[in-house]
Amino acid sequence: MKRIYHTLFLLMAILPSFGQKQLNIQLENTSRIDANNYPVNISLNDIGYQVRSALVTLNGQEIASQLDDINGDGIADELFFLTDIPKKSKKHLSATLYPEGAPREYPSKVYVDMMLTNKKIKESNKQDLYISQLTVDRGVNPYSMLHHHGAAFENELVAYRIYFDHRQTVDIYGKYRKGLELKETQFYPDASQKAAGYGDDVLWVGNTLGLGTLRGWDGSAPTMLNDVAHRGQRLVARGPLRTIVEVKDEGWIQQPGAQPVDMCTYYTLYAGRRDCQVDVFFNRNVNDMRFSSGLINVKNSTEYSDKQGLRGCWGTDWPVSEKDSAGHKRETVGLGICIPRDNMEKELSADKDNYPYVIKIDGNRLTYHITFCSDNETFGMHSAKDWFAYLEEWKKALAVKVIVKTE
Repeated sequence: MKRIYHTLFLLMAILPSFGQKQLNIQLENTSRIDANNYPVNISLNDIGYQVRSALVTLNGQEIASQLDDINGDGIADELFFLTDIPKKSKKHLSATLYPEGAPREYPSKVYVDMMLTNKKIKESNKQDLYISQLTVDRGVNPYSMLHHHGAAFENELVAYRIYFDHRQTVDIYGKYRKGLELKETQFYPDASQKAAGYGDDVLWVGNTLGLGTLRGWDGSAPTMLNDVAHRGQRLVARGPLRTIVEVKDEGWIQQPGAQPVDMCTYYTLYAGRRDCQVDVFFNRNVNDMRFSSGLINVKNSTEYSDKQGLRGCWGTDWPVSEKDSAGHKRETVGLGICIPRDNMEKELSADKDNYPYVIKIDGNRLTYHITFCSDNETFGMHSAKDWFAYLEEWKKALAVKVIVKTE
C-alpha cells in the first residue's frame, strides 16, 4: 500500500510539468536596416494543448512576453514579445510553454480601457464603469454612452482612441513627458493634472478622416459606416507589451443596393513605438469595393507625400470646436499614414477636410500604419522638416520583415 501511495505521489509531482514544450526561436534580419523594438508573434494553434504560461529567454536571461487570446475563445492564440535584431544578423531565443499556471507578470508598458459613462460621477477623470466589450444593433449609437466615446489605449509615447459610432474616427492624445497617463486622466485631465504636466486631447476631428480612419467610398467622397447590422468594440490584449482593440462592423451595406459585408479591424499599439498597426479583415473578397482613408487637413498645415503610400502633415489648430475652446490652447501636431502602394488606387488632392486616398483591396485583408507626434513633447519632433524626415525613416523601418522560425 505504501508503494502505491508513493507512486501516486510521484505521478502528482510530475503531472504539472507534463506536456510543457520547449521552442527554439530563430530571428533573421536580412535587410540593411536595424529592426528595433520589433514585434514577434508565435502562433500557438498547433501546440496541442492550452498554453497557460510562457517563459521567453535570450542568452539565458528572461525577457518580457505576453499570451494573447485573439479570437476570444478563452485560449491563448499567440505568444508575443519585442526585441532588437541588428541588420544582417540572426538572433536565437528560447520559449518554454506550460499547460498549467498563470501568465507571468511584468511591468506594463501599455494601457487600454473602455467604460460606460457613470452619470452619478461628475468628474471626467474618475469614471468607474469599466467594460471589456460592447455590441449594439442597427440604429443604436453608443457614442454618448461611453466615456471618451470608445476604447482608448496608450504607451509611454502616445495615446489613441476610437470613436464608437458611424464615423469610427481615430483620435489622439498628446503628452509632454514619457509615461502612462490614461488611467489617471481618462483622456480628460482636470486643471490640476494639466498644471502638473499631464497631456490632453490635441486634435479636433469632427467628421474628417482624423488619423487614418478607414471609411467607404462612393466614387466621389468618403462615406461613413452608417448602415451596419451590428457594431462592436472589444479589448483583445491589455499588455504588458501591446494592446489590441477590435472594431467589428457586421452586415455593413456601404451603398444602397450593395451586398452587405462583415469588416473586423484590429488596432495594435506596441510599447516604445509611436505607430499603430491597423489590420482589416473582411468575410469575403472585396475587390469590387473601394474604400477611403487619409489624414485630417489640420488648419494651415503643411503636407508631405512620397506619392507611394506615405503621407503626412504638420499644422496647428484648436483641439476642440472653437466655441468649446475655453481652457484649451491651440495644438501643433504631426500626423502620418503609410499604406501599401498596391492598395493605393489614387492619392487625391487635399480638400478643406482631408488629405485623402482611394483604397482598393485584392482579397479580404488590408494592413496599414498610422502615427503622430505632438509639439508639446519634450522627447519628440518640433518642426515640419523634422517630422517629415521621421516619416521617411519610419517607412523604411516598416519595410523590414524579420524571418521567424521555430522548432
